Amino acid sequence: MALRVRVCSRLDVQAGALKAFDVTGVTWPVLVTVVDGEVVAVPGVCPHEDVGLATARLDRGELTCPGHGYVFDLRDGKCAHDPTLLLRRYPVTIVGGEIYVDLL
Repeated sequence: MALRVRVCSRLDVQAGALKAFDVTGVTWPVLVTVVDGEVVAVPGVCPHEDVGLATARLDRGELTCPGHGYVFDLRDGKCAHDPTLLLRRYPVTIVGGEIYVDLL
């Protein structure tokens, strides 16, 4: 069973800009952006060593962790530095201009 939560309005996010949104009951923010026309939502923590990603650099759909420089492709979550690491992508649903993500 999925836990679907409203994260933000579609107007709050744009291509090339990474935005962090706090979600009640979740330790790390949910990060949202648009990559290749698709709204993408990921956890705000690096799977490498629990470094916060809210200040990560985003360039052409690739997110660079500010802690150790690990690069994750937001199209599929894969890490360029370590193939065993995956940045989870939350399923996204847009209803009436509002962005919802499935956390579970």
